[in-house]
Amino acid sequence: MSNKVILVVLDGLAYETSQQCMGFTQGLVEQGRATLYKLQSELPSMSRPLYEAILTGVAPTDSGIVHNHIIRNSNQQSIFSLARRAGLSTAAAAYHWVSELYNRSPYDALRDRFTDDPEQLIQYGIFYHQDSYPDSHLYLDAEWLRSKHDPDFLLVHPMNIDDAGHRAGLDSAHYRNTARHSDTYLSEYLLTWIDAGYQILITADHGMNGDKSHGGTLAEERDVPLYVIGDGFSHDPDAAPRQLELCGTLCELLGIEGHQKPVATALLNKGLNKELNQGLNR
Repeated sequence: MSNKVILVVLDGLAYETSQQCMGFTQGLVEQGRATLYKLQSELPSMSRPLYEAILTGVAPTDSGIVHNHIIRNSNQQSIFSLARRAGLSTAAAAYHWVSELYNRSPYDALRDRFTDDPEQLIQYGIFYHQDSYPDSHLYLDAEWLRSKHDPDFLLVHPMNIDDAGHRAGLDSAHYRNTARHSDTYLSEYLLTWIDAGYQILITADHGMNGDKSHGGTLAEERDVPLYVIGDGFSHDPDAAPRQLELCGTLCELLGIEGHQKPVATALLNKGLNKELNQGLNR
């Protein structure tokens, strides 16, 4: 079992749309190689607050990142800071708000778009700043980072599904087809990651509504998928993970001790994770 982890955050992907349109990923579920759970996002169901919620395990009301226009570094312990404290390496192919939260703020494209700095919390990064940046390019960026730097933790964060939802709304061919296309692009790399033994989580920050927006309490805005792949997971259909437990769960998979983050304990394969921690402590 590998202790390396890849987290894919498909921005703006509603749960029902994932079931209907993520054909390859759903195929892995049908084959018993992945397990799908329904998560409810924290509130507000907006991107920057939920990046922080996923990556720190802290709700927006407590983190202070309460809307998309708060441009500053996070003041919470994140998966990136905890990984670096444990001597692990980190990388991200992601929207520039992630760079602003965990590296340098405000984002300077010339300085930050291509990050190769062992002193940063995200040591290796390819960040983008246009919502229309193609998912096909983003997945290629992620695979380049993985192949080049072999990070212990890699964040992969495409934006086209969210962009399509803002242009056409939840119940539109454009939104659904963009989810299908993103799934196809992801499939080009996912089997490679699986064969290499990575523990993989695929989720979303929030969903989308018929008004071409999100931020409120509707089920279609809050219900998002969580696919898990790998021997580090129990694949228990009754595990019922929560969004705020993702950071702590990532820490457990990476073998990080003393993180003090909430953990989706039922999501983990306790036997294999015990072996992993023993191996790291030898």
